Amino acid sequence: MNIDLTGKTALVTGSTQGIGLAIATGLARAGARVGVNGRNPERVEKAAAEVGGIPVVGDVVEGADEVLKALPDVDILVNNFGVFESRPALEITDGEWRRYFEANVLSAVRLTRAYLPGMKKRGWGRIQYIASDSAVVTPEEMIHYGMSKTALLAVSRGFAKEAAGTGVTVNSVIAGPTHTGGVEDFVYSLVSRDLPWDEAQREFMRRHRPHSLIQRLIEPEEIANMVTYLSSRQASATTGGALRVDGGYVDAILP
Repeated sequence: MNIDLTGKTALVTGSTQGIGLAIATGLARAGARVGVNGRNPERVEKAAAEVGGIPVVGDVVEGADEVLKALPDVDILVNNFGVFESRPALEITDGEWRRYFEANVLSAVRLTRAYLPGMKKRGWGRIQYIASDSAVVTPEEMIHYGMSKTALLAVSRGFAKEAAGTGVTVNSVIAGPTHTGGVEDFVYSLVSRDLPWDEAQREFMRRHRPHSLIQRLIEPEEIANMVTYLSSRQASATTGGALRVDGGYVDAILP
């Protein structure tokens, strides 16, 4: 399959590291002009140089004005930015519930609201939300995070209906447990820090993600492969979906 995104402009939020950086790299390799986004100018410049993309410095949670000024129109929007941490359920405060909704959900809604009209007018566009297995299998150690990712599935399906018949597709990607720097810290918060990484990863999967069929963490590039495909003309009939790159973790035929 020859995926060619030449002539398309993409924005990947939160793309200076981890899954976002892998997605930006995948889209750029397919020929897209990619906006690499983050809040720290130095990190954004470094990541953009690595990807061969455009540095887009701006906070997507605090209004996203800088982002929209840098990239007034895009053909591909990947809402990747998100926050997560473990917290006992009864200790999650009202402020934390609001923070997770605003960061993980409302930031994506705001950008969709800004970019979708232009995509509809041009008759082509791709919008994606990076969700999580936690959207379907709510983790007891971070239900505020799971709630926000479940909300993204509803947001994605709803905006797909708004874009019906326009040539714009809207999908969510359910990413399974993925190997990133932040996840390494999270893994070590749940298992002994005295373990070498390979052993810590196996112990984490055994104790906390036992339903994974690949029995390992997913690499960011594996998520990026799905996103790159969904961004292509070949994926023109795939919309309103929640597509899984979860290593078989979700024990269901459908999400």
